[in-house]
Amino acid sequence: MTSSTAQKPARRSRTVIAVAIAVIAVVAILFFVFTNLYTEVLWYNQLGFLSVLTTQWFAGAAMFGIGFFAMAIPVFISIEIAFRFRPVYAKLNSQLDRYQQVVEPLRRVAAFGIPAVLGLFAGVSSASRWQVTLQYLNRTPFGTTDPQFNMDISFYVYDLPFWQGVVGFASAVVLIAGIAAIATSYLYGAIRFGQREVRISKTARIQVAITAGVYLLLQAVSIWLDQFATLSNTGGLITGASYSDVNATIPGLQILAGIAVIVAVLFLLAAFIGRWRLPVIGTVLLIVSGLILGSLYPWVVQRFQVLPSERSLEQPYLQDNIDLTRDAYDVSDVDTIPYDATTTAAPGQLRADAATTSSIRILDPALVSSTFAALQQFRQYYQFPTDLNVDRYTIDGKTQDVVSSVRDLNLAQLGTSASWYNQTVVYTHGYGIVAAYGNQRAVDGQPVFAEQGIPSTGALGDYEQRIYFGENSPDYSIVGAPEGSPQIELDYPSGTNGASQTYTTFTGDGGPKLDNVFNKLAYALKFSSQEIFLSEAVNNDSQILYDRDPATRVSKVAPYLTIDSAPYASVVDGKVVWIVDGYTTTSEYPYSRTEGLSAAIADTYTPKPGYAPDNNINYIRNSVKATVDAYDGKVTLYAWDETDPLLQTWQKIFPSTLKPMSDMSAQLMSHVRYPADLFKVQRAILGQYHVTDAGSFYSREDAWTTPNDPTSPASNPTTQPPYYLTLQVPTQDAPSYSIYSTFIPLTGQDTSKSLNGYLAVDSNAGSTAGEKSADYGKMRLLTLPKDATVPGPGQVQNKFNSDPTVSQALNLLKQGSTEVLSGNLLTLPVGGGLLYVQPVYVRSRGETSYPLLQKILVGFGDKIAFEDTLDAALDDLFGGNSGATAGDGGITTPATGSGSGTGTPAGTGDNAALTKALSDAEAALTARTAALQAADWTAYGVADQQLKDAVAAAIAASGAQ
Repeated sequence: MTSSTAQKPARRSRTVIAVAIAVIAVVAILFFVFTNLYTEVLWYNQLGFLSVLTTQWFAGAAMFGIGFFAMAIPVFISIEIAFRFRPVYAKLNSQLDRYQQVVEPLRRVAAFGIPAVLGLFAGVSSASRWQVTLQYLNRTPFGTTDPQFNMDISFYVYDLPFWQGVVGFASAVVLIAGIAAIATSYLYGAIRFGQREVRISKTARIQVAITAGVYLLLQAVSIWLDQFATLSNTGGLITGASYSDVNATIPGLQILAGIAVIVAVLFLLAAFIGRWRLPVIGTVLLIVSGLILGSLYPWVVQRFQVLPSERSLEQPYLQDNIDLTRDAYDVSDVDTIPYDATTTAAPGQLRADAATTSSIRILDPALVSSTFAALQQFRQYYQFPTDLNVDRYTIDGKTQDVVSSVRDLNLAQLGTSASWYNQTVVYTHGYGIVAAYGNQRAVDGQPVFAEQGIPSTGALGDYEQRIYFGENSPDYSIVGAPEGSPQIELDYPSGTNGASQTYTTFTGDGGPKLDNVFNKLAYALKFSSQEIFLSEAVNNDSQILYDRDPATRVSKVAPYLTIDSAPYASVVDGKVVWIVDGYTTTSEYPYSRTEGLSAAIADTYTPKPGYAPDNNINYIRNSVKATVDAYDGKVTLYAWDETDPLLQTWQKIFPSTLKPMSDMSAQLMSHVRYPADLFKVQRAILGQYHVTDAGSFYSREDAWTTPNDPTSPASNPTTQPPYYLTLQVPTQDAPSYSIYSTFIPLTGQDTSKSLNGYLAVDSNAGSTAGEKSADYGKMRLLTLPKDATVPGPGQVQNKFNSDPTVSQALNLLKQGSTEVLSGNLLTLPVGGGLLYVQPVYVRSRGETSYPLLQKILVGFGDKIAFEDTLDAALDDLFGGNSGATAGDGGITTPATGSGSGTGTPAGTGDNAALTKALSDAEAALTARTAALQAADWTAYGVADQQLKDAVAAAIAASGAQ
């Protein structure tokens, strides 16, 4: 046997092995893709939104098919025509002969393969535009026309993007088909280049000329559509068509479109008469005309006609920009109220604002997270978010602002206990809501809790406290078991000193079931976890919970919505539900100014992501309110703005996925609020577009901006966030839960700017089931006199920091091992002027320290005050008697038995030892507070130790932690 003969079986064997490996790899990839799709079906089906997924899939598949065949078939036909009608006896040079020898064995493969590959790319590109296509097919009129072409706004939002996409895609197909035809004709001699001439066969001439003619016809359509796109142009002065656009660019585009049609006809004629002179001349004319009409002429008009008289010539177009921008951002109905703010404080000045004064929030939701954690976390595997929520509840018949948060899981703190079993089937959920009164403080600076402990008790009533779905929930958990099985999910710590644990079993319908081998295998692959398939903890009654973040769940079932950056949890109808705001947006609204969404909502609480695009928009509506049940993850979408044309269009695309607002319960309505992200976008617009006169707008003499947060670092300042407060502004009959922000001049240093405007929006949706309050969303803009000097936030903060008395007191608080933290600087229109309120916190530098509210700074005009309580500070500020009482007028002593982890507050009863311990604790607490105020750190340390000893004695006496 020769060596070559022996090598053949070996080569054949290696080929078989390679083919087998390739087949196995392809099958494995396909199986992974299938399991991902299959688990998506299970997830959507469990939530009841399977139609949303299938609509996307069918739309994407249909668009892929259209794109694939629309590209592949014309390219294939173009190549076949060029090949079949090639010259049979063409004399080729040696180089082309070599090309043919290489290509000919692969010709059939290339003839089908090249169009197929191009079709794949085209199909993927087309599939990504399923939303544009479905919006066009289901478009809803806006009922408003543009001022230039008198077309309904829907034409620019739906029709124009669709047809521009179609024309662009068709142009790419024709261009690629033409290139393929020219390459094939050249390869087979239909097109030959001599020293001084180009020879082309009749068939190739006809094919190339017709292709060029069709391409130019498409360019004519594209140029014609471009005139409508000028209404979305962004420039330094105007968004939309300016004078030069209307009088030069648009007529020029119309003329160019006509020239392109004429040149296209010349190419079609050349296909039959065989003369290229006219189409070549026409092409040169088109290029020259494009340069003149598209660039030079508009520049001449702008430079020599517009600029010398810009104010008068641009005025009507600037007015269109103002009017349509205000409409697009829903700020056209803002109630502008001249506010002649006084800067002089006098006794009794707040008497008319007593209701507002009693509701002023002194608890800073951005600073007390660690305080909540220290007092209400209980175990290392719980956590609170960095920024807490400002909500409101009816307590003892009175609606009160509270700072609240869910107690969520923190698996990162399990340490050595972080096994798959513990992370997946034991630690599955957080527990309860913690809420503190916004306008109160305890004697030692702690929050006064309205809801506390674990299980939580307090003013919020009975509700399902388990938090399986939250912003910090684990990636996935496996829950559920047959009835009667041992409970293995850790519920909450209980017993003396929390030494024992309470366990539970999830009984809701929160995720896909793992009731068969295939489902277990699919999720084992999805989460790369063999334990899902092998663990005995996974049974036929198990469910897998994932995609648990409320914003993620809403965005998946409503892919057309832009989700607000701050979902919040409230107790509604005996459940904890996450309330999520959803926006419909577009960037195609004519004459409306474009805003970068990411930049507009960035502030101290919402940092701008460095990796995300700005998500440019020029139209926004809060069209949907969504809820996510914190226990079982159920998502409910409510049509909040049923008049929004974009929402109406999406309702046609995804029918039966939204419920009407009339289905919203009274309790849910009472917790709905005006969303912060929408407010931030609108305040960015109103900074300039509060001016409605085109002449004044042109001069920008009254342009405003949002001030920097005075508590942010000077080296990296951030925009001051809006704040939720219960307040009363002029024209309101009573205080209402609102969101507000301030404005200062656009130019100059932030600390030197006085206040120009104050924007407040009524955020109280009412408490009637399915009925929105008539005042909800009412925007009131207080405009301050230009000749008055009302200090802005930067000026007030600078005055606080530089005042000798305040500075001395703060320096005393900073001595030793403590640091001073300035809270949010609030601004309230009371007393005929503007009152500034800032809580001051003190925190030890120790490892387990947390901020305690110790002082309150207030300012009115040029006067400031600095006291232990807001009530005392206001009295000092207004000549000894403000005329009103703040919420912290009677400082509360912290409860000693609540929130201990036992499930019930501990009472003293007849326990003499407990009574004495509590008395000692109160005395020590009073002594510690006095020492802190006097900056006597030796006495403070003694009193602090006495307090700890008294608390330990109370714990021992009551048998509770």
